[in-house]
Formats: sequence, C-alpha cells, structure tokens
Amino acid sequence: MASITVDQLHAYHAIDREVFSRLVINLKRNPAESLLVIAVWLWLEDKRYPNVIAKMTSLADTVLNIVANEAALCLNFLESTNLPIIPNGGGLPFTSIVIGKDISLEMFLQNKFTAISRIKNFLNTVCARIFTDILQCVLAGTSQLIGNQPLVVPGFPHPVFGDVTILARSIDNDFPAGGLWGWDPALTVPENDRTMFLTFSRGFPVTNEEVTELFTSICGDCVVNVQMQENSQSNEQPLYAKMIMRTVTAVDQVLCGRRVAKFRINGKHIWARKYERRE
Repeated sequence: MASITVDQLHAYHAIDREVFSRLVINLKRNPAESLLVIAVWLWLEDKRYPNVIAKMTSLADTVLNIVANEAALCLNFLESTNLPIIPNGGGLPFTSIVIGKDISLEMFLQNKFTAISRIKNFLNTVCARIFTDILQCVLAGTSQLIGNQPLVVPGFPHPVFGDVTILARSIDNDFPAGGLWGWDPALTVPENDRTMFLTFSRGFPVTNEEVTELFTSICGDCVVNVQMQENSQSNEQPLYAKMIMRTVTAVDQVLCGRRVAKFRINGKHIWARKYERRE
C-alpha cells in the first residue's frame, strides 16, 4: 500500500501550518480554539469557498486575529442551544472581504449539524495530524507526550465537537495513503450525528409508515430507520421515536435552523429535534 511521511504531509499542508503557527505563536490564541478555527476554514473550503486559508497568509496579524475572532463566533453559534440573534450584515464582514464572497452566520445556522459533523471530521482527520509539533511547542510545560499517549490539549473533550487524538510521530513515520492522503472528508457520519428525536401527541397514534412518508416527502429518500417507543403494554401508543437519517444534511433540511420543528400528517402532529445522547 502506498504511504506518505509526516514530512510530506507537512509540505502538503504548509499553508495551513503557517496560519496555525501565527494563531498560536504570534497571536498567542488558545490552541484548542485555534484547532477548531482552522477546521471551520477547512469546512468553508469544502463548501466551495476556495483557498480560504491561503488568503489568510497575506493578512497582517491584527487582521488575521479579527478573522479568527469571526470564526470563533461561528463556533459559538454552533454551540448555542438557543436560537441566536444574527447581527445586521450577517456578522462576518472581515471574513466576507477576505474570501471575496458574502458569508453570514445564517449559513452556519441553516447548516448547523452538517457543520458540526464536518468540523469534527476535519479536526480529527487533518488538524490532529499536521499540527503536532507546533502544539508541542506552545504547550511545553503544560502538557507532555508520554510514551504513546496522545497529547493533552486543554479544552478537549469539547462539549460539542468532542475529543481529538494527537499522537507524536517521527518525521519519517509513514501514513497509509488510500486515495490521496489516506483519509476521506466524506467518511460515513456516526449514527448519533444523523439521528433525530420525534415526539407525538397522546391520543393521536402515529405509525412508523406515517413517519417515513412524512419525512420522505420533505427531503426524499432520507430515512434509514424509525425506532418507535417500546411500551410495556401492547395497547399503549408510542409517544416518541428515534429516526436515523441517511445524511446529517437531511437533519438540517428538516430543522431549517430551528431547535424544534413541528409537522402534521393525517391530522396528527409530530415534533422533531436533533437527537442528543444522554448517559
């Protein structure tokens, strides 16, 4: 199997590494937040905002700091459990100027769960591999790599974006290079990330078939499985269900930026929200 070395990986991501270094060394920004800021910009590039990070290299540190603050604002929006208020003009004026296209916090709100999923993916497949040596420098004295244990980055696990595993590798260490660099940003999203929680009105029993029919009419062939509440009495109606979607994009299509969305089928109401696993 073809492979690449850490040195080759660093060369390929030289621009990303330059900007990250400026964030955490020149500007002394929080390392955990800076990892997520880079992941936000990688996601924007994935959404066809080309060369976002490359455009940062020509910015003065003061301007880079402002654009990074706007990316941090995007992260705060994604973390919010309430419906946030979008400032006049969209809230991202400097980012819009730098990338040469209008961009608004509204886009993050409308694609909330897609954004969270993709940012987590870039955090763990790209950022976790290309910034290890830089993080070791800035975290010296606060965190050390012991044996094969991952580097501890204060701020992780994150309440929304989860944990990140960062391992030290020698410069000639090989990565398997399936595809181009051995990872695929379109890897299957974990089931919990694309699961919704549905509730129903007592006295108006909803069937599995009605649930599937309703959400198929909204976003096509999007439903993998509907798990209705299991009742101890066979004659009791289910009052809730878990619905597993094919993609996290379908979750955003259903919610349209809302925390809870209300639907109606055959005179019965269904409330939908993102599923949150509770221990």
